[in-house]
Amino acid sequence: MPARLPSWAWVSGLTVGAIAAVSVLAVQADQGPHPTAVATRPSPSASADAKPSPKETAPAPVPDGSGTGRRIVYSLDQKRVWLVDASDAARRTFTVWPGTVSPDPGTYTVGSRTEGATTGSDGVQIEQIVYFAQEDGVSVAFSNAVDGSSPPPPASGTKTGGIRLRKADGAAVWAFATSGTKVMVVG
Repeated sequence: MPARLPSWAWVSGLTVGAIAAVSVLAVQADQGPHPTAVATRPSPSASADAKPSPKETAPAPVPDGSGTGRRIVYSLDQKRVWLVDASDAARRTFTVWPGTVSPDPGTYTVGSRTEGATTGSDGVQIEQIVYFAQEDGVSVAFSNAVDGSSPPPPASGTKTGGIRLRKADGAAVWAFATSGTKVMVVG
């Protein structure tokens, strides 16, 4: 009579197979064409002859002096992020909520990433954390709240390095910012 495999072995084998399949699909998706998405807000007027303002139709340009090639650009002054592809075209741009500790302007790289939910320094459940700098003993990272909320005002004197994103923007940064991705911080 042939030996029967225990159920844990079947589950382990299926889990490893599923992880391998997802990894292959993720690599294939990253190498394929990438759509350009720009967040725009609809005009409050629904009249047929209303024309959108240039602010609604034209995305904010990538700041001068923010480097070249595939990178994330983070503007401290504009509180905005751009995901820039290898041809120097902005694939996505959006505003963010910075923490109380900001990195100095300069070039950084994505060091580590944490996908699962954890509690941020503001007590909010966050996910898709992309670490790229250390400033004043505080880790600086992009993340989004699990529930999609904006961050609460920090308590007086609290040092927070989280740059909070909207949920869809957090997913876009997570997909774009693989380990070693360049992050350019500008004033």
